[in-house]
Amino acid sequence: MSRSRPRSDEETDVFTDAVATMERIGEEASISAEVVEALRHPDACLVASLPVRMHDGHLRHFTAYRCRHDTSRGPAKGGIRYHPDVTLEEVQALSLWMTIKCAVLDLPYGGGKGGVVVDPKELTPMELERLSRAYMRAMADFVGPDVDIPAPDVYTNARIMGWMADEFQTIKRVKAPGVITGKPVGLGGSEGREEATGRGAFHVVQELAKHKGIEPADTRVAIQGFGNAAYHVARLLQETGYRIVAVSDSRGGIYSEDGFDVESIAEIKSRTREVQGVYCKGSVCELVEHDRISNEEILELDVDLLIPAAIEGVIHARNAKRIKAPVVVEVANGPIQGDADPILDERGVLVVPDVLANAGGVTVSYFEWVQNRQGFPWSLAEVRERLEERMVRAFDDVWYVHENEKLSMRSAAYAVALRRLERALESGGTREFFSNNR
Repeated sequence: MSRSRPRSDEETDVFTDAVATMERIGEEASISAEVVEALRHPDACLVASLPVRMHDGHLRHFTAYRCRHDTSRGPAKGGIRYHPDVTLEEVQALSLWMTIKCAVLDLPYGGGKGGVVVDPKELTPMELERLSRAYMRAMADFVGPDVDIPAPDVYTNARIMGWMADEFQTIKRVKAPGVITGKPVGLGGSEGREEATGRGAFHVVQELAKHKGIEPADTRVAIQGFGNAAYHVARLLQETGYRIVAVSDSRGGIYSEDGFDVESIAEIKSRTREVQGVYCKGSVCELVEHDRISNEEILELDVDLLIPAAIEGVIHARNAKRIKAPVVVEVANGPIQGDADPILDERGVLVVPDVLANAGGVTVSYFEWVQNRQGFPWSLAEVRERLEERMVRAFDDVWYVHENEKLSMRSAAYAVALRRLERALESGGTREFFSNNR
């Protein structure tokens, strides 16, 4: 998952950038111009003001969004984020990326996304519950298990999804656990959902290693971010033998050529809310030799694998030439701006795009939705097995196009997705059909 960031005056807004990337790749992949035009426009967006009674008694209003980008292949699917920098443009871009992501994984979904302009760290637990229920009251006629299925995203979690699902069911007077995924397991959530994004990214790295002859023991990894997805991919990579030499959070990062113990960093972060270079044995943690570095510096380290897993737009035309890692795997949404892609391609940097690399979350959300509709929960082992199968199949689909059509991995992933979307949209007829006077 990723966090939004303030945009400078010189930068293109994130939705315009997302559309430009989709249009460019649509032309490369010879996608019908009418299909590309249709995908430039979200199906629908709802903007709402959420009144919330605060702990001290005063009434505060929060701006909220929900966008459905495309539903030609199924109901919309996408998370809800709480962040002070959420904008309509960001939510539109994220919903477009979800459309592409679901098509890459061949899930029967379109793209959706939602958000609330709020810093949730400033709210008490009761205020957070009131806000979450207010969001669902505003969106209850816009979402539903056959229409648009939300899930957790930045600064939202299983408990918040449980509150929202309960509010929807109270309003509609039905039991509809499939209205939201990422719920607590006790409320119909799926085993394995919390680790899904990171585990899916891990499977992508493993498949890439097979194709590129990458040896884990010889691979130094830098990860920008240490949220849920970053932690799980770091943990799994280290267990497989990769050396995690750098991680960061919003305050900055740590670097050691000798590598870190991921579980120790996670343990101390849970106590101090800060990444520190430590080794923990039980509850006792000791500092290990390391350097403090900035989030900008972590991107430019001389490592074998770079994983941006924090915020959008961190790699751009101004720093793309300083990226030294030969492989970048996008675990955040949109960490590489469109203007950086040609620079990285020219320099031979292999980028595994977010619409493939971080699709484990939506895949297990799909599994949860299926389990809710069947009324039959799966075991953790079943979820993990099915996730690996889906991620490997999607990687192979993208790699085949990458190799045979000589496209970048991002272009190949979009080509796979756009061709699936094209088949769906053309089924209803396009200009080519209606202009034929047979």
